[in-house]
Amino acid sequence: MIKVYGIKTCGSVKSALKFFKDHNIEVEFVDFKTTKIDLETIEKWSQKVDINILFNSKGTKYKTMNLKDLNLDSGGKKEYLAKEPMLFKRPVIEFGDKLIVAWNEEEYKKIFL
Repeated sequence: MIKVYGIKTCGSVKSALKFFKDHNIEVEFVDFKTTKIDLETIEKWSQKVDINILFNSKGTKYKTMNLKDLNLDSGGKKEYLAKEPMLFKRPVIEFGDKLIVAWNEEEYKKIFL
């Protein structure tokens, strides 16, 4: 089963969900607005994908929280992701032993089709 994590109003998440729907690929959607991701899961994810890819340092939430001033190390980024899932780059997709982060149609075609 493919798990897609994100928020429904995010353009990248909408594109990813549309891709799966258009190709009749069933997914389970996990909404970051209602589901926090625990530190243990973030640790596992960061072994598959660099924490700097998972952690969205360009998003609105990052800016409004003034996190740039904190100069977070990887441990700090993981802790903030566990507290505030809106800091994840979206979507985050679990597929088998893979973790795919962000929307990239060409990459999705290679992986899922």
